[in-house]
This record gives sequence, structure tokens and C-alpha cells, in this order.
Amino acid sequence: MHDVVIVGGGVGGTVTANLLAEELAPELAAGRVRLRLITDRPEHVYKPAFLYRAFGRTSPAAYRRPQRELLHPAVQLVVDPVRTVDVAQRRVTCASGQSYIYTYLVLAPGARVVPERTPGLVEAGEQFYTEEGSARLYRRLERFEKGTVVVSVIGVPHMCPVAPLEMAFMLDAFFRERGRRDQVEIVYTYPINRVHSNPAIAEWAAPQLVQRGIRVETFFNVERIDPEQKTIATLEGAELAFDLLIGIPEHAAPAFLEESGLTVDGWVPTDRHTLAVKGHDNAYALGDVTDLPVSKAGSVAHYQASTVAANIAAHVRGLPAAARYNGKTFCFIETGTERATYVEFDYDHPPQPVRASRWVHWAKLAYNQAYWLTARGVV
Repeated sequence: MHDVVIVGGGVGGTVTANLLAEELAPELAAGRVRLRLITDRPEHVYKPAFLYRAFGRTSPAAYRRPQRELLHPAVQLVVDPVRTVDVAQRRVTCASGQSYIYTYLVLAPGARVVPERTPGLVEAGEQFYTEEGSARLYRRLERFEKGTVVVSVIGVPHMCPVAPLEMAFMLDAFFRERGRRDQVEIVYTYPINRVHSNPAIAEWAAPQLVQRGIRVETFFNVERIDPEQKTIATLEGAELAFDLLIGIPEHAAPAFLEESGLTVDGWVPTDRHTLAVKGHDNAYALGDVTDLPVSKAGSVAHYQASTVAANIAAHVRGLPAAARYNGKTFCFIETGTERATYVEFDYDHPPQPVRASRWVHWAKLAYNQAYWLTARGVV
């Protein structure tokens, strides 16, 4: 019996499970393979919708589905938060105390935000990387009449690398639509000497920010935030005042992976092509949890799932695991005023943003609705 255990019910884990269920259908039917997905909640949440939730443009009913509905019938669903992963014993133990032995392991639990690592951020800042945070930010934005809004990228890497830029562009459109833009200053900060870590995206985005009257501060590494004075102090010695701070906090792999000794500098060391966890050929990692030099985006997890599923299926059948991930990434970028662009790139080919258009904006909204087919492994 080959036991395949997948940890994580996001896009990476769900797509991997469904692809394996289809590919290994004969082995599953014959009882030679058992396929489990372990997640911490009974619902699957489409996290990119949080950006829209921050502007009141979507609701939980639109971005939530029961996890069971998205999984192939052959996949056993376990809703029980993972507490430890013992790679020596090949065992995953959950909060209930139940343990699961695996032959092959897939780590796809996503990333978590750790705003507490930045002094003052929890008390003074808002963020849109969690469901609660995006809903709270919307309430703040609805009441915000005038003053300085700072969008500050504090932690890198973070989920959806273009989302802070999208937030800045959408803030500009939000306040213009409400006739408040002349009363609101928008400031965008980034820790290195450009507005995005990817040079091609930075080159495209910088003039877009200027065109919208969004002030930019680079080489801006946040050291601490004073909640009472509403100021940000940087390692460079600068100080910036704000009325509303939208901070992109530090991110890290889930705590159970760190406690299990599977992370280095916050992330799971992963082979960039095979997606095997380094030092553990029977374990794979994909999506936000890896240390790979790719975007922590849903599309990446989707593309990586095909590689992981193909390699595990090959192992089960005693064949060489020949599938390779090439770094493929695809990201839509909202630019405000019902326009968007997109970038597509891989390890060897840099992104080239296309001209923003209404067509791309509506294509992104359409994908948000069609995402559930992606999760099922249909597209």
C-alpha cells in the first residue's frame, strides 16, 4: 500500500490531490494506493479575493466553498490541524492526536502573516492578507475622509508579490470615485531601490505610480511603528507620518513546519525543478511554503501541482520521476479604474507586462469566478 498524504487544502494541495486521483485511478480502485488530504478547516478559501474584500467588492459567499465539494471522491478528507511532521518516521500528527503514516508526503499548507515581528504593526497597522484583516480594512476605508494612507511593504517575500501595487492603484481609484482623492495622500514604500523586487515589473510600475500622484519611498526598511504618534521609523533613519497604515507584514511557513525542523530561514528548502524537499526524496513541497525564487501566488502552486503529481505517480509505478517545474508564473495586476494587465514568466524568461485594458480586468474577474474549476483540476 502506498499512502500519499497531502498537507494543506489550498490551491496547491487541492489540485495535487485531484490530479493524483485521476492519474492513479486504477491503483486507488485496486486498493494499492490511499490518498489523504489533511487541512485545518472544512472550507476552501480563495485568498486572492481578499484584495477585493478590502474594497467591498466581494463577500465570503463568493470566495468560500466546502472543501469536500472540490475533491475527487477517491480523496479522503481529514479536517484536523497538523501539529508535527516526523520525516524520520514518515508520520504526520494532528491536533486530535491522530497520526498518519505516509509513503509520500506533499507539503502545501501555504504561508502565514507574522505582523508581531515588526514592533507596533499589530497595534497601528491594517493588512489585507487575511479574511479578517481585509474586512476590517474595508471598514476603515469607508470612513476615511482625508489624510495620508501609507502602503508599506515590510516583509519580503510575501503572498502575491504584485498585490501591494494593486492596493496602491485601487486606493487611487477608490478615493477618486468618492470625490476624496484631493484630500488623500497615498504613499507607497518598498525596502530596496525600486518599487518591486522584479526589475521588469518595477520598471513598468514606477511611472504608473507617478501618473496617479502616488508618492514613492524606496530604500524604506521599517524598523518600528509608533501607534500613538502614528509614525514609521526606518533602519535608514527616516520617519514617515500616517493616518492609515496598510502594512504588508513579514510572512513565514506555518509554525508546525518550523517546530518539525523542516524550515530554513522561515521556508521549506525545495528543489527548484523536482520540488522535492531537500534531503527527503519522498517528500515534496509546493506553493507559498517553499524557499524557491518564484512568486508566492496561486498560479505557481497550480503549475507546481502538475509536477508533484506526475512525480509521485511515477514513484508509485516504479518509474523515474522525470517531471520538472520551470518556474512558470502568471499574475494579473489590477491597475484601478477597471483596468488590469498581466505578467507571465519563468526561470529563464523575465516578465513583460502588457498594456493595461478593460479586457484584462474583466478576464481577471472572470477567472475569480472560474477558479473553482482550477481547484477541481479541470482547467
